[in-house]
Order: sequence, then C-alpha cells, then structure tokens
Amino acid sequence: MTSARRGVATDEMKQVAKDEDVSLDWLIPKIAKGSIIIPSNNVRPQNIHNVGIGKGLKTKVNVNIGTSTLNVNLEEEVEKAKVAIKYHADTIMDLSDGGDVKKIRQTLMEAAPITFGTVPIYEAYNYGVEVHKNPLNLTEDDFIKAFENNAKDGVDYTTVHCGITKDIAKRILKVQRYGGVVSKGGTITAAWMLKHDKENPYITHYDYMMEIAKKYDVTFSLGDALRPGSILDSHDELQVQEMINISQLTKRAHENDIQVMVEGPGHVPLNEVAANVRLAKSLIGDVPYYVLGPLVTDIASGHDHIASAIGAAISASEGVDLLCYLTPSEHLALPNAEEVKAGLIAYRIAASCW
Repeated sequence: MTSARRGVATDEMKQVAKDEDVSLDWLIPKIAKGSIIIPSNNVRPQNIHNVGIGKGLKTKVNVNIGTSTLNVNLEEEVEKAKVAIKYHADTIMDLSDGGDVKKIRQTLMEAAPITFGTVPIYEAYNYGVEVHKNPLNLTEDDFIKAFENNAKDGVDYTTVHCGITKDIAKRILKVQRYGGVVSKGGTITAAWMLKHDKENPYITHYDYMMEIAKKYDVTFSLGDALRPGSILDSHDELQVQEMINISQLTKRAHENDIQVMVEGPGHVPLNEVAANVRLAKSLIGDVPYYVLGPLVTDIASGHDHIASAIGAAISASEGVDLLCYLTPSEHLALPNAEEVKAGLIAYRIAASCW
C-alpha cells in the first residue's frame, strides 16, 4: 500500500496486472485506496504466486486445512495442500491448533507456494493447552506473541478477532442465540475477556500489531468472531456491532498503510445473502470482503460444500472478493484430501458462475 500511494509498481503488482489482464494505471490507485489488496509477506521466498483480491478482479477461493487437538497428522495436511494447489486454490489457510503448530505452518507454507493465511489465536490456544494446561490462562503477551510469530514466519495474511469487545462479550448470553458463538477464535477471546474482566488484547494492542504488520507487510483479515452459526441468528445485534467495530479498525489500519480485508458469515438465509454483502460494503466501503460460504440452510451436514456454494455464488454476484470453501465434512470432522477436492471444485464453480 505504501508503494502504491507513492505511485511505485512492485513486482507483485506487475504479476497481478498480468494475471488479471489489467493495466498498472488501473490497478495501483485501487491498491492505494485499499479496494484491492495483494497479501505478500516480505520475508517469504520470491517464487510465491500471490494474487490480487478486491473490486474489479476475479473472485478468489480460499482452502482451509490444518490439524486439531484430536487429530495431528502432518503428512495428511501436506497431501491436502497439494490437492489445493492441483485444483487451483488462490489462497490457503492453516488452521492448525494441535501438535507443533510452528513446524506444521512452516511445512505447509513450503508445500503451498501461494498466498498463505493463518489464525494466530489458534497458536495461542495451542500454547495455552500445552503450557498453561488451560487456554483461558493465556496472558495478553501470549495473544500478541502468537501474532508476531506468524508474521515472522512469513504468513501473508492473518485472521485477527479484534472486533469483539468486552462489552459485546458480556451481551452474548443475554442475546440467547440459537447457534451460540461458533467461531473458535471468538469463543476463546470472549471466554478470556469474561474470565479476566479485561478488554480484547487484539484491541488493546492494536497499535503494536499494526507496527508488526507494517514491518513484515502482513495483511489484516479482520475476523468475524460473532458470525451466525444458524440462519436464525443472521444479522443479530452481536454480528452487526462487531462489523461496525471492524469498519473503524479498517480505517485505522489504512491510515498506517496496512492492507485489510474483512471477514463475513457464516450461516445466512438465502433471502438475506445479498443484503449481507450490501450491508457489509456500506460499513466497510470498497474493502475486500471475505466470506465463509455463507451457508443458506442449517440442515445439510455432510453436504455443506453444496449448501454453502449456493450462498457463495450469490455473494460473489453481489461483490464478495474472496470465498472461503467448505467441505462435505464441515460441522462433522476434519476433511480428508478427497473432501478438500470436492469443496474446492464446488467453490471454483461458485466463483465463476456469476
């Protein structure tokens, strides 16, 4: 963003302009404004194929892989990464929270030479389980150190749950959601704030995180900790208030030349999908919007790659810039390589059909 605001075309910009068949004169002002991002950590090797994400570019698809505390098999995750590359994922996220997460992250980054994202709070959670024997005994430093570790390792973008405040966390039980809080990062953060009666460390130390992000050129993917886990919870006060907070944090990041995309739901009924995108864009402006699905029904367990691809196609037609795939095993288990393939193919179709 700094280079774009100076009118300087970087190698990454030239590659994106070539990939998208656009001119640098068209591309650079949009990167300067923040309506297009090119997540690209400056410590990763130069042979990484980074993509542009944002207004006027092709809709991109992300693949999630990673271990859990109950299933740690690095070879399986590497196989999934290779499948994601073979079937043309644009970005990949490592969501590992079990095992040696640093080794897993570094191995998967080598296996997947494309735009790479993570969720630092999963590393903090892993540290809380392994060292503190309780993730709620994490310190503020543990939260921030996890983010810094990911940045130093070369991660291109990180999901940070900094839109959920202590006041919102206190309102969660009063709202009485049907699906509760389904975001793992949101659950950990909310529970930690309620136990310690402290503000979200990712809000308290946002200025320092921006320093780290600028040093390594890490893109913020501002996470939706309170995304609806049921279509009955869609667009409730928790979800909307978090999005308002995120819109303000986006502006602060842009003032510091930090690239941002904003994450969205979640479970949304079919008749609200278009409205969700329009509401988000009205709040965050022409900032890349990144959605999980959304799922348009709650009754498709075992077939969620299909149910969510419906929502994804509509979202893309309304201007969503990055689609996060779901696999048939969403809500049930970690996906195997064949399920990664099925989910990615469904989403490649969704991304192209509008």
